[in-house]
Amino acid sequence: MSGAETTITVPTWLTNAVTAAHGETGRAWLAALPNGVAAHLAGWDLTLERVLDPGGSLSLVAYVHRDDLSPAVLKAGLLTPETAHEHAALTHWAGRGAVLLLAADPAEGVLLLERLHGEIPLRSLAEPKAMLEATSLLHRLWVEPPGEHPFPALAERVAATADRVGEQRSHPAAAEAQALVTEALDTARDLAGSAGESFLLHGDFHHGNVLAADRAPWLAIDPRPVVGERAYDLARLTMDRADTLLGSPGVPAALRRRLHQLSEALDVDRDRLRGWTLFRAVDLALRALAADRREDAELHLELAGSL
Repeated sequence: MSGAETTITVPTWLTNAVTAAHGETGRAWLAALPNGVAAHLAGWDLTLERVLDPGGSLSLVAYVHRDDLSPAVLKAGLLTPETAHEHAALTHWAGRGAVLLLAADPAEGVLLLERLHGEIPLRSLAEPKAMLEATSLLHRLWVEPPGEHPFPALAERVAATADRVGEQRSHPAAAEAQALVTEALDTARDLAGSAGESFLLHGDFHHGNVLAADRAPWLAIDPRPVVGERAYDLARLTMDRADTLLGSPGVPAALRRRLHQLSEALDVDRDRLRGWTLFRAVDLALRALAADRREDAELHLELAGSL
């Protein structure tokens, strides 16, 4: 079955997520997506096995095999400032700690990747073991960026995020969180201006973005690369399994223990990790409100308030 003859069905989850976040731009991308995927299937001599449903929130993900019958994954994503350099980060890591990039059409946001075990994320492990594996993986991912690299500086990423937070804070459901939002923005501004290190960061590292693999126990996927301090990257992991964390007795103490354990494991300043976690939790909460995911928003605002 050749790519040109294959009917591509876009998952409803992807349609809803892209439309909610990107409006008309997203709808135009979705309309062109089936033909674009079919063209890459044909151009790279790939045979479609199945489109994953739900797949990604900004990308269509499909299991394919190459002309030599080896399995692979085709990922066609909406290009945003956060996702535009995924291929460059994967190229630099060259499979060390991350999924291996087999081919890329960066201008179209289409990547051909090694096949991992998508049904086995790191989240499938008990939390203590998952955190141990996650911190081990970060040791490999946090490397010096290449010379003349295309990745944005953390200060740029933070400024763009702060602008979005500033726009979304007017949501009626965020009325009682205004003091928390202000604190998060002020904290992020101070941290961005005082960072003293520069590593290539994954940008969206959490248990759901780490999958079981054949050539290594676990590998990271879906980077949103940025160059900056490690505490920023670790903040997203700190928020992982927030529902379990918030359901435990003595939430502030449990959160302090996690901050301490992760900062110790990766030699990251705990106060800076707390500040970045606050900022990223507020950002996730307001994104969820904008997408009408009230439960997720409340969860992240509660976590932010416990910091």
